[in-house]
Amino acid sequence: MSRQPRTRKAPVEQRGPVDRGPANWRCVHCHADVEAAAPGTEHRNHCPHCLWSRHVDIEPGDRASDCLASMEPIAITVRKGGEWVLIHRCNGCGELHSNRTAGDDSPLLLVQIAVRPLAQPPFPLELLSRMLGGEPS
Repeated sequence: MSRQPRTRKAPVEQRGPVDRGPANWRCVHCHADVEAAAPGTEHRNHCPHCLWSRHVDIEPGDRASDCLASMEPIAITVRKGGEWVLIHRCNGCGELHSNRTAGDDSPLLLVQIAVRPLAQPPFPLELLSRMLGGEPS
């Protein structure tokens, strides 16, 4: 029995088009099936279950990025009017993107990301206590 020679995968740009249309998709992080329609946003770009994204856009909704790496939710910012926005960092190229939250995003995960700087400050909490007069130096 003779073996077939192995073929190498073609580079991404030669593999054919990536479906970038408004279809349902599978999360690159938690593998949940995600509906394209999202309450509160026209361009769903992150999983409502784990909040991870995929680097598919250059501009919101254009689906023109060739990176396609996973994007970790690293922070929350708040726009005028109180709208919460997720900050994602691409695990492939390091680019940062801001993404509107959707009405079906996990509230628990959103709050966990929002309070992370308070739960894990960049200095020892004892230092804060000493500064406030709680402990002698």
